[in-house]
Amino acid sequence: MIYINFDLTRQMQFDYQAKTQNGEIQTGTVEAGSKESAINILHDRNLTVIFLEETIKKSIFSRQIKLFQKVKIKEITLFYRQLAVLFEAQVSPVDSLRILAEQVKNSVFKEALFDVGNDIRGGESLSSAMGKHPKIFAPFYVNVVRAGEETGALQDVLKYLADHAERDYNLTSKIKSAFTYPIVIFSLFIVVGAGMLIFVIPQMISVLQEMGAKLPFTTKILIAFSDFLRNFFWLIGIIIIGLVIGFKKMHATPKGKLFFDSLKLKIPIFNELFKKIYLARFAENLKTLLKGGISILEAMDITATVVGNKVYEEIILEAREKVRVGETISGAFKNHPKEISALVTQMVGVGEKTAQIDNILDKVASFYQQDVDRMVGNMTQLIEPIMILFLGGGVGFLVAAILMPMYSATSGM
Repeated sequence: MIYINFDLTRQMQFDYQAKTQNGEIQTGTVEAGSKESAINILHDRNLTVIFLEETIKKSIFSRQIKLFQKVKIKEITLFYRQLAVLFEAQVSPVDSLRILAEQVKNSVFKEALFDVGNDIRGGESLSSAMGKHPKIFAPFYVNVVRAGEETGALQDVLKYLADHAERDYNLTSKIKSAFTYPIVIFSLFIVVGAGMLIFVIPQMISVLQEMGAKLPFTTKILIAFSDFLRNFFWLIGIIIIGLVIGFKKMHATPKGKLFFDSLKLKIPIFNELFKKIYLARFAENLKTLLKGGISILEAMDITATVVGNKVYEEIILEAREKVRVGETISGAFKNHPKEISALVTQMVGVGEKTAQIDNILDKVASFYQQDVDRMVGNMTQLIEPIMILFLGGGVGFLVAAILMPMYSATSGM
């Protein structure tokens, strides 16, 4: 009888951080059958182990899933609030990040938090470690954290960031909720209408034609539209895809972004809402940066990139250049009365004269956020009757085009 001896020892891979005999920090990976074996291997290399953790090898399938997984704004907002609480409780940055990472369900976010913790353990600052993950930690937040580290007020800065993230999230959520309802209803109407035109209407038209009913003008329009949709649906699909791709490519260019952002400020009814959103965002972001200890020039530079509109970005950058040469922000804002309201210009001017611009901006941000809340609430109440009228008009057209001729035909028989 032949016995075959299989070596069932599984080689595992460990990430390590250790000190050399010269006191230098060294990081890397080591393969061993167990954690104890890995420690022995590192000791044999004259290394003092500081940190050792098994590397989790992920399958190709899991890596592909992560490509489609994103970190939600709500998760980031909750992270900053919990981090601020842990820092206030005097928990170390490494332990704070480990605690938060262990309770996070999003695998992308969890891995990023562990990476940040490992980088801090390796001697990097919190802002530097966060900066390695720009898709998760926006440059705005990284710069504020860096300013807090430089001024020694990181704990206070994290509170500002948590408050800022919550206000920004609440404002964004309310705006999205206001637009989601009409978009969903309109999309469903389009889908149902297209389905009826392709599958239902042709059969009903054929019944009318067999009955010899006289077709009114509305029915002829419906027939023409139904025939076009059934025969050229592929062309409509190509046109829609082409328009979407074209708009995206155009929006990616500076001129295209400026065009679309300018258009937002000219749309009736919605233009005032957009203006107030951008003014609230400007005041909120600039105030947070200034309270975080960032200089006025750098704060305006960062605010311009996160305000979310190319028109306002150029105005803020223009004001930054005015400040750089010794002029005032309010003086630059006076040149743009359509985009910057007189209230903002005057209050910023008061803040500059009294050296209380961060407190003034706080009041401006609070005012416009409340104003946006009111406008969104009013728009939500107005949208419902408008959508009912819109849907009623569509149903009325179908009744006039199909049911009325059918009723007339059956009545005359």
